[in-house]
Parts: sequence; structure tokens; C-alpha cells
Amino acid sequence: MKLDAIDLRILEAVQGDGRITKLALAEKVGLSPTPCWMRLRKLEKAGIITGYYARLAPRKIAPIASVMVEITLANHRQSDFDRFERAVAAIPEITACWSVGGGVDYIAKVVTPDIDAYQRLIDGLLDRELGIERYFTYIVTKTVKEETGVPVTVLFEADAGERP
Repeated sequence: MKLDAIDLRILEAVQGDGRITKLALAEKVGLSPTPCWMRLRKLEKAGIITGYYARLAPRKIAPIASVMVEITLANHRQSDFDRFERAVAAIPEITACWSVGGGVDYIAKVVTPDIDAYQRLIDGLLDRELGIERYFTYIVTKTVKEETGVPVTVLFEADAGERP
């Protein structure tokens, strides 16, 4: 799907405020409400907008430990990756996991009540014999920046050749 400037403004607006009203969205992007809403629905149906959610401040709810983990598997067959990824997908404490190129296979973000709970989670993964060869743990001591959105305008400019 080819996106135009209005689509990008819609994406930025709903990314910043998923609860924006139809009228406010239309005003923000410079369209009347009905065409704006039709474009929004088109973006949703195309799978460009995959959902809406509330962003929480977890430390205001309870103490937490945020941990980044580098994981390397012993074997690199597709079945090994599939087995590991299925296991990770089923663990709610693993809030993000990326398959990466380079010296490790995965980087995961884990959120638990404390470090002991994190270690129990890792021990459980190791006990399940998912093929983990090694892992390195990085305790997050301070969040400097954590964006959930995508820099739509920057990506569009780069795509259009306006950025190096």
C-alpha cells in the first residue's frame, strides 16, 4: 500500500493518541471526518495499524526488574529456532524478543517482580532444554528512552530520498 502525506499524519496522530476522537483526528490531519475515518479503516485493514493499547508506568504499579538478555542457541536448525520462539511467545514476562544477526541469536526484554523471579524464569527455560547454549544478563538500572512508536516522518523522508 502506497502511503501519502495524509496517511502519515493519521499514523502519527493515532500513534501518539490511540483514543483520539474521529473529529479531532480529522482536524489534526486536515480532512473532513468521514474521509479521514475511511483512511484510518483502510490503514487498519491493510495491517499497518495493528492495534491500540494503553501505555503503563509499571513502577507506579509495583516494584519491577527490567532485564535485557542476549541468548545464543547451541544449534541453528530452523526447528531449534521454532521451538525456542514458541516457548518465548508463551511467557508473559518476556515482553519483547528479537532475532538478531551478529554474535548472538536473540535479544529479549524481560520484566519480573525482582531479580530472583528473573533467575527462576531463566532456570525454567534452561530446564525445558530449548537449546540455549549461553545467555548474558543486563540489568536495566535506568530507562533513558523507551519509545513504542515508529518515527513515521523520518522513515518516510528516508524512503523518499530526502535523508542520507
